[in-house]
Amino acid sequence: MQNGKSLYKQKKRVYDIIDISKADDDLSRSYDILSVVAVVANLIAAILDTFDPVMARIGVLVSLVELITVLFFAVDYALRIWTAECHYPQLSRPRAILRYACSFTGVIDLLSFLPHFLPLVFPAGAVAFRMFRVIRILRLFRINAYYDSLNVITEVLSSKKQQLISSVVLIFILMVASSLCMYSLEHEAQPEVFSDAFSGLWWAVSTLLTVGYGDIYPVTPLGRIFGIAITFLGVGMVAIPTGIISAGFVEQYSRIKRMAEQESSIDLRFIRVPIAKRDEWAGRAVGALELPDSVVVAAVRRGKEILLPQSELVIEPGDLMLLAAEQSDDDETISLKELQLLKQHPWNGHTLAELDISRQTVILLVERKNKLHFPDEQFTFRAGDRVLLYSKKRIDGAGDLEI
Repeated sequence: MQNGKSLYKQKKRVYDIIDISKADDDLSRSYDILSVVAVVANLIAAILDTFDPVMARIGVLVSLVELITVLFFAVDYALRIWTAECHYPQLSRPRAILRYACSFTGVIDLLSFLPHFLPLVFPAGAVAFRMFRVIRILRLFRINAYYDSLNVITEVLSSKKQQLISSVVLIFILMVASSLCMYSLEHEAQPEVFSDAFSGLWWAVSTLLTVGYGDIYPVTPLGRIFGIAITFLGVGMVAIPTGIISAGFVEQYSRIKRMAEQESSIDLRFIRVPIAKRDEWAGRAVGALELPDSVVVAAVRRGKEILLPQSELVIEPGDLMLLAAEQSDDDETISLKELQLLKQHPWNGHTLAELDISRQTVILLVERKNKLHFPDEQFTFRAGDRVLLYSKKRIDGAGDLEI
């Protein structure tokens, strides 16, 4: 059992190093910098590999840089497989490994080094495997996670996902309709050029996306008129997703600016909530917690670490959550009563159902030995309990509490 815990601690430490760096973790931050340098160096080596004069002079150095960076990618992938259960603590080890391996980043991490070694096993496919090296460029998406300013791009695309999908579908429908119409108008006049619907689709794509290669164009009067109309529509179609993304950037930066301006003016109240094994929040992700709009998870303390409350962060037993809530604009106070049960108090030893109290009296909670209890009818009161209640009647020994 101790060996298992020790091994998990080692995995957790390795995961903390290869994951996004913490502000106070120099080793993790150094690994992040090394990852960025490896991606950029590999990209530069891939570009230099296309220049024959350069390769003739420093080809050995370029190949060495490529080999070192590819080996780094392989080790990084192996470490992420080994620590997958730390990334997905709610899953079993096999399912966590499968979850990472099938994820977008997992596939990119695999393809960033695997094509380099495949020609050793399958020499006949060396040319095809060489083409897969381009996929390493996608590792640049990892840099996006290291800088908050670049995260705005991801947030904008995510928030405007539905609008962007709708605009792409609209463009696709217009391209298909345009290709069929242009094929019908131009096929008889130039059957070699507009030989089938695909030829019309190529014309529609080049026209609607305003690239206009000029290799295929209408010659009939009706075809040219239709081409003019489609050209104007193409400008508008391309402008739709551009406008959506631009509006998303404006909204995102406006939101960040408002948060910065209101940060000092918003009156927040904080509460610390320790999480036990029996709590419903244990084992659930922050994004899955059903909290009111005015309450947010400000931070999570796990041991000596302070974790950012990202939506995928899973709450574990023993965590200390810091919740923040905006102060209500309602100035009206709520009058409650606080009652300390002494040894001679008549409630001692009696359940809530046995108490002879008014229907206008509601017992909200009971504090016993620094633990809060929400009493039901079978809850038994004891000496030393602090009872928080609401009542319109006077209760002996109870003090007023204004909230």
